[in-house]
Amino acid sequence: MNIVVCIKQVPDTAAKIQERVADGRIDLESVEWVANPYDEYGVEEALRLTEAHGGQVTLITLGPDRAVQALKDMLALGADEGIHIKDPLLDNVSRRGVAKALAAAIRKLDDDVDMVWTGWKGMDEDHGLVPAYLAEELGWPHLSFVQAVDVDPDAGRVTVEREAEGGKEVLEAPLPAVLSAQKGLNEVRYASLKGIMAVKKKTIPEWTASDLGLDASELEGPDVELVHVGPPPERQPGRILDGTPEETAKELVRLLREEAKII
Repeated sequence: MNIVVCIKQVPDTAAKIQERVADGRIDLESVEWVANPYDEYGVEEALRLTEAHGGQVTLITLGPDRAVQALKDMLALGADEGIHIKDPLLDNVSRRGVAKALAAAIRKLDDDVDMVWTGWKGMDEDHGLVPAYLAEELGWPHLSFVQAVDVDPDAGRVTVEREAEGGKEVLEAPLPAVLSAQKGLNEVRYASLKGIMAVKKKTIPEWTASDLGLDASELEGPDVELVHVGPPPERQPGRILDGTPEETAKELVRLLREEAKII
């Protein structure tokens, strides 16, 4: 199986972002950047599948120079190759634009791709749109929130399990397909010393928009505008209502209607 995993670099989830908010913006200077945790589950599952069925795991990331480190961290787990998409034209595109670039990179790979993994969302902006857009661009099925997976390479089909309200859902689709990983899918392995040393010998190619056959006319601008970032309002102190049950009920209804204005 030839599997691609899309990696996004995000601020370390342990960083105290609330301390970096000023003038309606978040200052990310000097923050530590890591591979998106949900993407790590995708890498781990891709490695397990290729260990069971044979094949290769290729990682793709889109971002500035620093994003290469996310590729290196995941390559150290045992992935075979990494590709870095970098171009000023892609610095400020919409989520659909990101998906277009990733889809173009997947098509550019020489080997047939059987499966693409992503995290179900990025931990930085929580949009969760790129996996669905990517599947649409490729014309493949999209299976989201995956927590268990079984692949039949001979039949060319994949079966997944995911949580649903009140139980579990089991979905099946033909390959190739795009799958997005949810927490609980697996436990991500640690990088070995051998894996870390092997990364130093790898060459990570850098592909531009031109290399992918993309131009500005195909890449629309941001679909979401960040207007302001600020802390939530302080919670008002609670109130205790005195009186009989009938009196307190009437007072509660009055407060909800006249002060809270929610009824």
